[in-house]
This record gives sequence, C-alpha cells and structure tokens, in this order.
Amino acid sequence: MDPKLLWEIFIVFSRVALLSWGGGPASLALMQRETTSALWTPPGSTQPVPWLTAEEFADAVAVGNALPGPIAPQVSAFIGYKLAGLPGAIAAVSGTVLPTTALMLIMVIYFFGIKDSPAVQAMLRVVRPMVVGFLLWTAYDMALSVFGARQTGWPAALSHGWDKLLLIVLAFGLLTFTNIHPVFLILGGAVLGYFIYR
Repeated sequence: MDPKLLWEIFIVFSRVALLSWGGGPASLALMQRETTSALWTPPGSTQPVPWLTAEEFADAVAVGNALPGPIAPQVSAFIGYKLAGLPGAIAAVSGTVLPTTALMLIMVIYFFGIKDSPAVQAMLRVVRPMVVGFLLWTAYDMALSVFGARQTGWPAALSHGWDKLLLIVLAFGLLTFTNIHPVFLILGGAVLGYFIYR
C-alpha cells in the first residue's frame, strides 16, 4: 500500500472536516468538490484519474444514507476504500473524525463562556444560511448525476427521468408532512427499485 496515498487521503478528509460548518451533510459539498478534483494513478496505469466521478459520489451518498449513523464518515469510508482498500477507508474516516473531535474537545472547554458573545452570534448569523446554500448546491450537483443532465441537458433528462422526479417529490412530501423515519423510506425505496428496475 502506498503510504503517500494514505497520507493524502487523510489530509484531504481532514481539510474537508476542518473547513466545513453545519455537520456531516453540510460537508458533502466540499467533500464532493475535493474528491472529484483530486487525482491519483491507479495500480497498473500511468494515467492520473479523479479519485471518483460525480456519479460515484452520488452512489457513496446513497449508500451512506441507507446506513445508520453520521453520513460524512460513511461517505469518506466509501471513497477511501475505493482508492486504497481497508487502509484507505481507515485513513479517510480518521481524517474525517480525528481533527474535528480534537477541536471539539478544545472548544467545549471554552464555548460555554463565549456562546452568547455578540461576535460569535454575528458570525453564526452568516454561517447558518451559507450552510443551507452548501446543502442546496450538493443536492443540485447530485441531481445532475441522478438525472443524467450533464450529458443530455435538463429538458431531456426530466422527460426521461419523470419517475425519479416523482420519487424526489414523494420522499420530500413524506419527510415534510409525516413523522416517518428516513431509514424506512430508503429501505422501501431499495425494495421498490429491486422489483421495478431489476
């Protein structure tokens, strides 16, 4: 196993973790940008390629959402494993979790003394809506992959992907207007996909 690649995986995911605000889902936008633009040379090849494609990132998010627990370590494990097997998954998850956990332990000591500070409140007033923007961008970029709009453009993608649009509206409606747990939607969707699209 290439120690340089493992170190690079750790550094990239540490950078994502340390530069993301708003929790795991909010880090996905930066994680996608970092991992789809980073290059590596697979074994047996001389041509560098992206760590993963936008479609593979969408698959990683889908798999991560189907599992319990925080999404960021799950997606990072998926990407790390693709690049370098189990050591890569460990390096990616370590980069995602260790730096921010250490930072959180330090912050906990001081936060309760400054949380009501006007300066902290002023910063959070800007950061919170920006996190919403990051999440919207991630959803949009994933939609490009899910619908295939990168290749065909939106009109053709929507006319051929009306069933996907229906599923998006259904999932959004159920999450908005009922108390159903997302895991049941994901499991139900997997079963539905097995019988309809197999």
